Amino acid sequence: MNNKMFGVLFASGNESKLNELTIHRTTASLPYGGRYRLIDFALSNFVNSGITRVGIITRNNYSSLMDHIRMGRDWDLNRKNSGIAVFPPYVLNTSREVYKGKIEALYTIMEFIKRAPEDYVVIGNSNIASNIDFEDVLAKHLATGADVTVLCHEGVVNSSRRVAVSKNDDGKITDLCIVETPAEEPRMISLNIYLLRKDVLITMVENAYARGCVDFEKDILFKELDNGKLYAYEVSGYAAIIDDVKSYYGESMKLLQYDIREELFGAERKIYTKVKDSVPTVYGQDGVVKNSLIADGCVINGTVENSILFRNVRIEEGAIVRNSIIMEDGVVMKKSSLCYAITDKKVTITENRHISGFSTYPIVIVKNKIV
Repeated sequence: MNNKMFGVLFASGNESKLNELTIHRTTASLPYGGRYRLIDFALSNFVNSGITRVGIITRNNYSSLMDHIRMGRDWDLNRKNSGIAVFPPYVLNTSREVYKGKIEALYTIMEFIKRAPEDYVVIGNSNIASNIDFEDVLAKHLATGADVTVLCHEGVVNSSRRVAVSKNDDGKITDLCIVETPAEEPRMISLNIYLLRKDVLITMVENAYARGCVDFEKDILFKELDNGKLYAYEVSGYAAIIDDVKSYYGESMKLLQYDIREELFGAERKIYTKVKDSVPTVYGQDGVVKNSLIADGCVINGTVENSILFRNVRIEEGAIVRNSIIMEDGVVMKKSSLCYAITDKKVTITENRHISGFSTYPIVIVKNKIV
């Protein structure tokens, strides 16, 4: 037996709640933090933890994801004997239908899982922004003798259908439940990332699939509470679950706080992304920038406050951008204003336009639109 791991990621899963942000892309390729995509965090965590074999299960709208990861070179995953394997939604599915849940998705890539020489597997979603050391997770998994280690973090339930975790002092999970209503009090919340032995996963998935089950959490984990050994691993640093527009906006705005940026990007374990050669940002004579993240290639001649600007954004004279997220190649023309807004790639706000949402309900403008 070896203590090496490989990874399986689900590229999709929350498109219905992310609405306009995922019309043209899958969740994994959603831009985040000025220059990253959500999948960058999972891939970087894997590589930093010595995981170099990664299977990515797609579902829909994954062309932008393919363009972003290419052969995995930017994460040092363009390897001869391991690297990235991308599985389209119909692979090994004789019914030629898109998989209905994680169990069916895992069953369709069972050949990949069985052929992997590693003994342990990490499976998870691609909508988690965090800096995780999976070598430490594996050490805790071995020390507890767990069947499945569930990665969790303490936070408030700010979106529906989060999985709340109850555990005892030893870390053993005593209860799992789906929380439908957001609440203010902090709870232990599952990140939907799991570490387990490969042979255990194979047995679980094959048994569940043979009985027509589709939901990994409800049909496998919940039923393992009484019979198996489920242990929680608490991620102590920053961890964001991006599963709707509100959480995307709220967690993005948290990156304006220095301590959170340091937790996510300042550690020795770096977060990697697709490299683009861009010129530095140009700040005009009348440009004003306060408490904002500005990527390279921008031209700023207006006012930007408490906002995140991706690459090659242009803010013209007299334009005002506050509490907003402007994705790549966005333009805000003269004397226009944005407040509590998210503009997707290549959105142009023409002159004398005034667009405003609210912190709990930001306005989203779809990719390529001219307003």
